[in-house]
Amino acid sequence: MVPHDVLGAHDIATSADMERLGRSIGSALAAGDVLVLTGPLGAGKTTLTRGIADGLGVRGPVQSPTFVIARTHPSLTGGAPLVHADAYRLSDPAEFEDLDLDLEASVTIIEWGREAVSLIADEWWDIEIERPVGETDDDPENLDLDAPRRVVIAHHAPSAL
Repeated sequence: MVPHDVLGAHDIATSADMERLGRSIGSALAAGDVLVLTGPLGAGKTTLTRGIADGLGVRGPVQSPTFVIARTHPSLTGGAPLVHADAYRLSDPAEFEDLDLDLEASVTIIEWGREAVSLIADEWWDIEIERPVGETDDDPENLDLDAPRRVVIAHHAPSAL
């Protein structure tokens, strides 16, 4: 479970800081945890996931799953594997269920997954990454600049009736 002390907003100065935040999150995760990462291209979703993977102790390298939809990274420490998925190319959120991922036995990170997550999980961690916007946004050469980011972490759980 994501530590509750990381809930809320975090100002991240560098990609190394983003990975460090990821490591602190990853070291606390267990099988069944689901995280949804949202942010524009170049925001740092995969960089955060690299840190989470390091904290979990899974095999890398961690790369964006955009073209393969989902990658599984087995544990090197006997813990839960990491499923790193990308819902961006799915034409319908229901297609995520067709991937037949073992969410109960894995830690699952879904990039661009806000539309799909409620179909597959009752509870999840929502992580929004904001990056500065400006005149270089459409320039692929500048998407990964080591510019400050803001990361906002929230927990979504079923409401008690």
